Amino acid sequence: MTHGIDSAETDVTLRFPPEWVDGLRAHWQLLMSAAVWGDLETEQLGAASRLRRRLLELGERTRSLVAPRDWIPHRRERVKSALAAALAVRETLSVTEAALTVLKPGLCSEKLNTVFGELRGMLTDELQQREMLWARLLDSQIED
Repeated sequence: MTHGIDSAETDVTLRFPPEWVDGLRAHWQLLMSAAVWGDLETEQLGAASRLRRRLLELGERTRSLVAPRDWIPHRRERVKSALAAALAVRETLSVTEAALTVLKPGLCSEKLNTVFGELRGMLTDELQQREMLWARLLDSQIED
């Protein structure tokens, strides 16, 4: 027998704590500030611009992850949307991490790597838990 996704549980799993979201935003703003105003040194032409674009994309994908999904009429589609956003964040984290490797050692690169590591940790810890909850919700619809 097929079951519907529990409404209350779906709402809870799709809502992120405001203090966590504020922490993500603060870390991302530090990254952007350092990437735009910092003294980035690279050996590759255009590498700093690519890094800035990756950081902007990371911010956009993170915003998409934490955005309300109430406008999506079906709970199942809300959960699928959240899983897709989580995957996009994970992919962007990986690409951004690779873009950081072209920076020459220095104060600015150390700051970027440190703040990025903190942001990545915040995201991956939360996503690991959320993705399991969302998968369980989707699995609850499958016939036993």
